[in-house]
Amino acid sequence: MSFKIILAGFLCIALAAFPLAAQKRPKILGVGHMAIFVSDVEKARGFYRDWLGFQEPFDLKNADGSLSLTFFKINENQYIEVFPGLKPEQDRLNHISFYTDDAEGLRKYLAAKGWQTPAKANQVRIGNTSFNVKDPDGHTVEFTQYEPKGWTRREQGKFLSDARISTRMMHVGIIVGDALASMKFYTDLLGLKEFWRGNARNTDTVSWINMRLPDSEDYVEYMLYSQMPAPTQRGSQHHICLEVPDIEKALAKLEANPYRKTYTRPLEIRTGVNQRRQLNLFDPDGTRIELMEPRTVTGQPPPSSTSPLPRKQ
Repeated sequence: MSFKIILAGFLCIALAAFPLAAQKRPKILGVGHMAIFVSDVEKARGFYRDWLGFQEPFDLKNADGSLSLTFFKINENQYIEVFPGLKPEQDRLNHISFYTDDAEGLRKYLAAKGWQTPAKANQVRIGNTSFNVKDPDGHTVEFTQYEPKGWTRREQGKFLSDARISTRMMHVGIIVGDALASMKFYTDLLGLKEFWRGNARNTDTVSWINMRLPDSEDYVEYMLYSQMPAPTQRGSQHHICLEVPDIEKALAKLEANPYRKTYTRPLEIRTGVNQRRQLNLFDPDGTRIELMEPRTVTGQPPPSSTSPLPRKQ
């Protein structure tokens, strides 16, 4: 066998292996949305549209004409998706979504790393390209590419009312039962980077870990548990955080809104363990919407907890 033939064989093997070894992860540009279940769409509209000020640019119908889901627009890239049909025993979380510049490329990347993915990214009914996977805790994670002819970009510059309580979803919070397993997915595969850990008061283990997306200031907040709460007890833990530049002005805006007469819970500004002022709201089904200032009260980053992780049970 000649040297040229042997060399050619080695080159073929190297080139065949190269795409997997050098597979580059497409960008993950931000948190796209959190999708939640509600028991009464009209009551949800009262909360998200009338009180928080988010408009509905479009919705989707089932074959029988009933509502499949509706979309509340925060900004050009971020939405809250609302699905009807919440059952009494059901978790309110439907899924979380990140948007990317290459959905199919990201799917191939995850598949090449051994993560279970669908056969391909598909065009969904609103014209974007998406695919779903499961994270280690079983949460559905959607990756979406906003297509030029998709409905998201079709409505660019529209449905951005001055009545909005916020113009940015700062983070989404999800329950995590095994932080190390989650790190293998969110950090090792997706490239999220931890930037803060915190303890709830009177606890001796870490309660929260904040994980920033690789190509964005948006982040995911791990809500850590050694024993996962029942599905009906996750409305406060699975949450959406909306950035507000001035929490007192946000409170005044809420108090002046006619919907305030409908909302029976107290409105109270508090300073969190992360040293940011915040105000918690709850939709009619108990899903928490956290309003938070982007800066700390001291102007300095809070110290990160050195406590151990909760022990998985």
